[in-house]
Amino acid sequence: MTTTTTAPPGPTTATTTGEPPPAGNRISARVRILLWLLVVMTVALAAVAATTRSILLTDLDHRISTLLAQETREFANFVEHGKDPDTGTPFAGPQRLLEVHLQRQYADTGEELLAVVSGPSGSSTLRQNREISTGLPLHRDRASLKEITGSPESTGTLQRPRGEIRWAKVDVGSAGADPQGTFVVAFHADGERAVVNGVFRVLLAISGVALLMTTGIAWVVAGRILAPVRLVRATAAQLTEQDLTRRIPIHGRDDISALAETFNAMLDRLERAFGTQRQFIDDAGHELRTPITIVRGHLELMGDDPAEREETVRLVTDELDRMSRIVEDLLLLAKAERSDFTTPEPVQLAELTADVYVKVRALGRRDWHLDGGADGWALLDPQRITQAMVQLAQNAVQHTAPGATVRIGSRFTDDGEVELYVADSGSGVRPQDAEVIFQRFRRGASRRGSRGSGAGLGLSIVKAIAEGHRGRVELRPTPGGGATFALLLPCVPVAEPDVEAVGL
Repeated sequence: MTTTTTAPPGPTTATTTGEPPPAGNRISARVRILLWLLVVMTVALAAVAATTRSILLTDLDHRISTLLAQETREFANFVEHGKDPDTGTPFAGPQRLLEVHLQRQYADTGEELLAVVSGPSGSSTLRQNREISTGLPLHRDRASLKEITGSPESTGTLQRPRGEIRWAKVDVGSAGADPQGTFVVAFHADGERAVVNGVFRVLLAISGVALLMTTGIAWVVAGRILAPVRLVRATAAQLTEQDLTRRIPIHGRDDISALAETFNAMLDRLERAFGTQRQFIDDAGHELRTPITIVRGHLELMGDDPAEREETVRLVTDELDRMSRIVEDLLLLAKAERSDFTTPEPVQLAELTADVYVKVRALGRRDWHLDGGADGWALLDPQRITQAMVQLAQNAVQHTAPGATVRIGSRFTDDGEVELYVADSGSGVRPQDAEVIFQRFRRGASRRGSRGSGAGLGLSIVKAIAEGHRGRVELRPTPGGGATFALLLPCVPVAEPDVEAVGL
């Protein structure tokens, strides 16, 4: 029997295939920004409208309460101090008092003033002769009026199907006296609340229009802000290993400009890295082709004679050694592009110069002279500097005759630099060769006594070491004839290390 298992409903997870999700399922940053802005603006505008409505309703309730209190105080004061205008004496009964008071009042919009007089023959209602802006005035709503006059409270709120009433009342007449009266102040708040609700609806309409305008403006602004990001994406999509020359134009000094600048810097590093790789491959292919051809030719022509075989093995071994040196030099030049190519440390220049002098004396029978060393400390990579100085000394040996003078020294220049130099007494370098001898696989054509079999990488290595120290290499004529190669490196002041502390 075969059973099948059904996956439970719910969100599914993508398999780890390394492929990006389909572009159709993505929401662009522009849309996300717009959606978040719409949410924030909607909440903010709704909060403003609701707060405004709440403030208006609170103010309305306060005004109604103040109005009711004011009307009842005025009536109470009239009861205490009022006199009948016809007789000039205090009022004889509640009905005359209520009639006079109602005649003298000017009610506000929505306010209804009325009185109820009770006697042996029943009750009667007194009111001002004016229309009330409500569907059902209190003087026509007998049940509500009876509920108010019969209430033990002096003020309150009456909820009716035809509208809410805020009321206050004052009873006049002694208990058990005949007749008795009740002064009632009723405020129909429906009209005022309708005004508040109208203001609220206007605010909502204005908020809707503002939201639409904000949406359009935000769409345009977000597009302009994200334009460099889209340009970064388009540039990255158009980059290939063969074409890394495209760059993003930088405008302004904001975060987007910083992103574009960082992206351009990354492209610069990539272009240098790919350029170094291509140059390494081209140089290796160019220089290794000749020794490989020589090795193959000698092996193909090698006969059975032992002496011929021995000579062929010697030639092949020599070419293989030369290929090994070329590969090592190319790898060194490729490493020069890395940040850890040099490892600076405090170095005593006089000792470094003396050590170089001792090492180069074994390179050839020349009249070696130590001009002296700079008395001080500098931040250098002693191994790389020694490598560069030995290469310059080897170059001097290759282009001078036995017994020629070669001078080595170091000093501090007036420009605040460290200068380490090798000066020979050969035939010098032609001006047209001065610019090319530091390039890879380029050699000068006029150096007397040139017997070297190098690949033309030595001076390129010296230049790379100098640039690795943020310095340069210079070629200038030697007084009396010859060429002087000098490493000019920035002098970083370094205090003399504490020998005892180092020993600990």
